[in-house]
Amino acid sequence: MTLTEQLKETKEFLESKLAGCKPEVAVVVGSGLGGITQNIANTVLIPYAEIPHFPKPTVAGHAGQLVAGTLAGKKVVVLSGRFHLYEGRAVDEVTFPIHVVDALGIKLLIVTNAAGGINPQFKPGDLMMIEDHINFTGSNPLLGFGNGVKFLDLTQAYAPRLREKLDAAAEKLQIPIWRGVYLATTGPSYETPAEVKAFAWLGADAVGMSTVPEVIIARYHNLEVLGISVITNLAAGISSKRLSHEEVLTAGKAAEDKLARLLTEFIGAL
Repeated sequence: MTLTEQLKETKEFLESKLAGCKPEVAVVVGSGLGGITQNIANTVLIPYAEIPHFPKPTVAGHAGQLVAGTLAGKKVVVLSGRFHLYEGRAVDEVTFPIHVVDALGIKLLIVTNAAGGINPQFKPGDLMMIEDHINFTGSNPLLGFGNGVKFLDLTQAYAPRLREKLDAAAEKLQIPIWRGVYLATTGPSYETPAEVKAFAWLGADAVGMSTVPEVIIARYHNLEVLGISVITNLAAGISSKRLSHEEVLTAGKAAEDKLARLLTEFIGAL
């Protein structure tokens, strides 16, 4: 079955479940960051297991359900649970939900993630607006995709208009937010101190294992993208602590209320 055929089936299924709701904004939430779903009214919950052709999440902290409804007066879809290259998935599996977002007619995507802080000013619990990214995964979701080669401009992968609106929302709520560059690796091993030092030399402020493939496909479909990293730990070598996924989930939980309030204000002001 072709991607076009899969998307047609997935779109028809979701539209039947959404009962005429036309979502305006999609949100992809990272590890332990699903708290925004608690602010959604008139919710429709659809487990990924029920959605045709959707991958099934395997990572702790990723709920594995689509949540649709109204948030701050806007129709939204939240993808609570994402997919990763480190699960052994092909990049087309990782990015399939973004193709679905486009098929549903949504043109604004918010991506969030849990990241390790490389910038020495960062501390766990901080928020970082993603200004740009470095793709260190060794792959690209546009390899062999579609008819012919697509040379995609990523000069402004993260929309300046949306970054300005997020700044305004953060200022209104008095929530501090950094700006920085996110670097993506495949994982699942955490980075070595030497790698973190090299990434800092490259200009990275934070490092994680997601987001970049999704953003590339979002820009392929001409979606506007806003990205936010929650700094859940300091990257290897920045502190002497050993890294663990449990630490990431704990720090994400501690920051998710702040992130949810910020995104609710941001979405309401669109």
